[in-house]
Amino acid sequence: MKKSQLHFTSDTANLAVMRAAVRRFLDAYPFSTKERMLMVLGVDEACTNIIRHAYELRADQPIALSMEALRKCVRMRLRDYGAQVPMHRMRGRNHDQIEPGGLGLHLIKAAFDRVDYILKARGTELVLTKNLE
Repeated sequence: MKKSQLHFTSDTANLAVMRAAVRRFLDAYPFSTKERMLMVLGVDEACTNIIRHAYELRADQPIALSMEALRKCVRMRLRDYGAQVPMHRMRGRNHDQIEPGGLGLHLIKAAFDRVDYILKARGTELVLTKNLE
């Protein structure tokens, strides 16, 4: 089982480093170029949501990314310690509405086979799973 971890702050300048780390991790697995790109974008969108919603754009808050390869899947875990967003508010908008924002959750769900939000005593853990088959 291959594992990798990255700890960074909620400064958007750190997102490029995070994307590069996810790309490097995924290069070892038989995903198509499109699948890899969607997963990188999905993790980036999830981090952007943490920065925007959990940390209210504060640039000095901790985010932990854990990446692991299991026998049948690749799993990404994003951990924050910010404000929890109520589950009923975690819905993307309709595709036909023309307005900014709200499509990130659709992208995340398109990129991964399973998306789980685990509310913690402080913050949230987002678990993104992509099957290898």
